[in-house]
Amino acid sequence: MRELELKYGCNPNQKPSRIYMEEGELPIKVLNGKPGYINFLDAFNGWQLVKELKKATGLPAATSFKHVSPAGAAVGLPMSDVEKKIYWVDDMDMEFTPLANAYARARGADRMSSFGDFISLSDVCDVATAKIIKREVSDGVIAPGYEPEALEILKAKKKGNYNVIEIDENYVPKELERKEVFGITFEQGRNELKIDENFFSDIVTENKEIPESAKIDLAISMITLKYTQSNSVCYAKGGQAIGIGAGQQSRIHCTRLAGSKADNWWLRQSPQVLGLQFVDGIGRADRDNSIDLYIGEDYRDVLADGAWEKIFKVKPEVFTREEKRAWLDQLEDVALGSDAFFPFGDNIERAHKSGVKYVAEPGGSIRDDNVIETCNKYGMAMAFTGIRLFHH
Repeated sequence: MRELELKYGCNPNQKPSRIYMEEGELPIKVLNGKPGYINFLDAFNGWQLVKELKKATGLPAATSFKHVSPAGAAVGLPMSDVEKKIYWVDDMDMEFTPLANAYARARGADRMSSFGDFISLSDVCDVATAKIIKREVSDGVIAPGYEPEALEILKAKKKGNYNVIEIDENYVPKELERKEVFGITFEQGRNELKIDENFFSDIVTENKEIPESAKIDLAISMITLKYTQSNSVCYAKGGQAIGIGAGQQSRIHCTRLAGSKADNWWLRQSPQVLGLQFVDGIGRADRDNSIDLYIGEDYRDVLADGAWEKIFKVKPEVFTREEKRAWLDQLEDVALGSDAFFPFGDNIERAHKSGVKYVAEPGGSIRDDNVIETCNKYGMAMAFTGIRLFHH
């Protein structure tokens, strides 16, 4: 198949729409559903991300994409009991395969943003992973293959309309890529930059120690940024992205946005949140929304008279600002990557509040000395990569 006609483009008024190859066949098969224009943008960006994550770490990888940026990305390390609980998979009586772990963690880090995602998997989708996907609100999935039972599970999703795409894992695109804007063709060489453990060898801070586990987190961070709309930064810990700030014009706004998401990920693991008792029958999305309000500044909305009874069996105590700060102070050994240099030390000051200890950024700012000095102030180890990772 050389061409696939789509229902419409980014919006219903943008017709006609299609994907096609100028030479050769499309490297994909649509096994179910009718993926759209944005679905394919998410699918192809996500596939590149997970393919590179697996190559860099040797572990199965998954990502959860929304509007051409990842909401989460992770490799297949085991989940703790607490992680299973905050990702709403603790009730699943099954063995979690590495790929299932990867997707549960990619989906679970920022569940608000992952709602209605497009999923990319580095490996053949197994039954355990399909069972997790089945219960989530999602638009579709792309993978290099599907176990027969897993495919049947996915085909039954969304009344039989769930988008399932198989991609040829051996497909290699051309070295030059093109796109049109306003009738004008843009051309550039593909970003084939290889990110591995050697990417973080130029450590410019007083602290020179970046352990292997942190290098994996930094690699996850930087590979995630490679496919995130710029400006962007990514916080990572334990083999997964825990906060992604995408598409901001200001670097500090990226750092704050991603930091707030990392904070929420950690706050969900606090005794206050783990102790919440939801009423029977409330869905995962409603639980996510309620937790987001409870740990945020809108907690009064969920604790107001007449409101909490619809959500909780028992009215929870207010999660005070002081209690939240005390819990956040226990978050440590977080890795932070940036797709371009930090222009000021204020980014590091904000990162410190979210437990960042390891940093990777290109370097090259006229205020590099200020950024390094701020890292030294907190005992952070920072590597200059020398490479910018803008993606548009």
